[in-house]
Amino acid sequence: MRGAIVYVQPFAEEMNKSRRMAALQARAMAVEGYFVLQIDLLGCGDSSGDFGEASWDAWVGDVVSACAWLRQQTDAPMWLWGLRTGCLLACEAAGRLDDAVNFLFWQPVVSGKQFLQQFLRLKVAGEMMTGEGRGVMEQMRQALAQEKPVEISGYLLGSALASGLESSELALPSRTSRVAWLEISGKPDAALSPAAAIRVEKWRAAGHQVRAHTVCGPTFWQTTEIEECPALLSMSLAMLRDAA
Repeated sequence: MRGAIVYVQPFAEEMNKSRRMAALQARAMAVEGYFVLQIDLLGCGDSSGDFGEASWDAWVGDVVSACAWLRQQTDAPMWLWGLRTGCLLACEAAGRLDDAVNFLFWQPVVSGKQFLQQFLRLKVAGEMMTGEGRGVMEQMRQALAQEKPVEISGYLLGSALASGLESSELALPSRTSRVAWLEISGKPDAALSPAAAIRVEKWRAAGHQVRAHTVCGPTFWQTTEIEECPALLSMSLAMLRDAA
């Protein structure tokens, strides 16, 4: 067994858009000799509960439990493979583990606060199309502060999930072995985004082993149709091989 990998999904509709890519990559990893575990977080997919009942802490706990189960199956090197906000969850979960882990990041979100603001703006944009967007952001913020859920694009967002996401930042735990960071761009030979480049250099300066690459392909987690990014699949496997 070359490694044990837990996949940590992205947020809300990004999860649904990414299911095919996650499945393709998991199968390719399995062929390479990796033990891959994919879970649905509380209130998502086939898991118990509703999305509106989820909390950030519960999601972190789900990832920790997945790692514990996988460790019972094999003592192979542990990887946490996150997509978008899944990278935030992976880092927080790793901080609760006893052993050092490796990370595979796909287009990581570096600021939960910024991501939450963007998610809330989906509601504002929808209301503006009907001419009723004024004051919507403030109303949602007030509702969440009063621990009342808000509905956004078909998802009921609870205050416990929103507050946890908002306070989350992409930070590596001290017990980190290796990091493989991958971003997707529509342009060949594109450079890392400025936010990514800053974070990667900061981690390297702190002594972490970080490799980062950009591949060309569609941003499949947000496209209208289900898309594939073959370059991301192959580069992910290459980075896992290099780490081994």
